[in-house]
Amino acid sequence: MTTQPKTDRVRLAFEAGTLRIERISDASGLPCVFDERSNCHRAQAFRYAEIVLALRARGIPYDDDARSYEELSLGELTRQEPFYYQREAIAAWERNQGRGVIVLPTGAGKTFVAVMAIDRRPRSTLVVVPTLDLLHQWFDLLQAAFARTVGIVGGGYYEPAPITVTTYDSAYLHVDKLGNRFGLVVFDECHHLPSESYALASRAMIAPFRLGLSATPERSDGGEALYAELIGPVVYRKDIDELTGTYLASYETQRIEIALTDEERVEYQAERDLYLAFIRSQGIRMGSPSGWADFISKSTRSDDGRRAFRAYRRQRQLALTATRKLEMLERLLHAHRNDRVLVFTDDNATVYEIAERFLLPAITHQTRVKERSAILHAFNRGELRAVVTSKVLNEGINVPEANVAVVLSGSGSVREHVQRLGRILRKREHKRAILYELVSVGTSEEGTSAKRREHRAYQ
Repeated sequence: MTTQPKTDRVRLAFEAGTLRIERISDASGLPCVFDERSNCHRAQAFRYAEIVLALRARGIPYDDDARSYEELSLGELTRQEPFYYQREAIAAWERNQGRGVIVLPTGAGKTFVAVMAIDRRPRSTLVVVPTLDLLHQWFDLLQAAFARTVGIVGGGYYEPAPITVTTYDSAYLHVDKLGNRFGLVVFDECHHLPSESYALASRAMIAPFRLGLSATPERSDGGEALYAELIGPVVYRKDIDELTGTYLASYETQRIEIALTDEERVEYQAERDLYLAFIRSQGIRMGSPSGWADFISKSTRSDDGRRAFRAYRRQRQLALTATRKLEMLERLLHAHRNDRVLVFTDDNATVYEIAERFLLPAITHQTRVKERSAILHAFNRGELRAVVTSKVLNEGINVPEANVAVVLSGSGSVREHVQRLGRILRKREHKRAILYELVSVGTSEEGTSAKRREHRAYQ
């Protein structure tokens, strides 16, 4: 066992997202390097718990000037009886020393699991969310749960408190000031975390306790492999089909095949042939990781390339916004005129076309916060029966009354399709949800549909 001189205690300090380890005589085996400029050892801040435990195991005395978070006296917690899977989830998280990812479908109460975690590990807590809508929802929820002031960092606010909500972007911007102020960090929709800048922010926080929440943890780039390092491994998982009926609304999905008109079919094939001829002539493999970037790069270098790019966009537009899709949408809106319907498309132009044609309120990334909030409140109260949107409502909205989704178009992402299904599964008495997927047959959309349905919820 290495013994530190009694008169020269090790000192831990937090500095700009890193951990300074000063006056240590033997740092072998610790996850740190010697920084000659500062004449001390230095580690990434997220190694804090590992280093503290190692110092204790070696019997090395130390002064902890890195930690500035506190143990909380939470006062009156809003009590409710957790479902069995919420109890199992939090127990699994605690068995892993308060670190790990919990996977539950939308509508299954992931936020209540986070409240339970804060109650079990009452430390200064930072909740990190991807959108401003979620920031506002978490702010309201935490204030109600713990009957105390909750801080906000993001959306024009910088008001940190012992319990604070922030966005991933704001956490990245302010981690040098906030990284040592929280002992528990909750990453909501944690599939966002493995991106480079967000992962950097996670590594710059000392929080020994970490909780990730997601309904769709897998990433197309394999980034979920980073969870074990940044948060902890997946410690508990339940999928949609395991909770349907009792804890989530019963549901069905219908894939409706739409035929192009004769004119659309001729134009589609001509445009697609032109696009495919170009990528073959250039040796571009669209299925490869660099395929799309190669196509963009090469299509800008010649008139033939620019024409091929226009052909790509036109054939895609014909498949995604086929005339008969809009006719089918009209029939579905009429059939479900007494329900609450969310219409999803792949692009904003189609959103506005549908909004104008059917006199529906539209929500895109261009919709102002107050207008968006007013639309969703009116929808939940039943004053509006349908809303049309693109990707912006895939996650982070609370529309418990929605029971019908119409996917007019979308990407091949499994996550996106599961998120859209999740929007309509919030449980209420006698509710049965239905998702319609409209697919143009004989087009590339058939392959896209097959890809996005590769989830057990659609089997």
